Amino acid sequence: MRFKSSKVNEFRLWGLLLTMGGMLLMILGLAGIVFEWGSAGRMLAAVCMVIGAIAMLVSMGIYFAAGMMSTSATVIECPECGKPTKMLGKTDRCMFCKTILTLDPKHAPATDSGANPTTHQAGETTSP
Repeated sequence: MRFKSSKVNEFRLWGLLLTMGGMLLMILGLAGIVFEWGSAGRMLAAVCMVIGAIAMLVSMGIYFAAGMMSTSATVIECPECGKPTKMLGKTDRCMFCKTILTLDPKHAPATDSGANPTTHQAGETTSP
């Protein structure tokens, strides 16, 4: 089953996974030097360090992009939990209770049909 979360949190998750993966790869690459595996160990360490550093730089770019998107996101109040949440695009999920939210009336569920009861049309909050 795929975890459901808001779009901003999805970007942050991928940034975190790349950061942790890059650090783990660099630490594992050092085993070639620590355990004295000779020239092959040094080559392994060098390759793992370069790939790990690239993963860390990519994660930095993802965190930067998520931050830029977060600053331009629409802040709305979730009708389920009442907390302010950021929304990207026409539909998104609440960052706290994972309720599907929309600002577009054509994406809102019909009240008389058997649509998903956790989908709501959210109202915008005023931001300073």
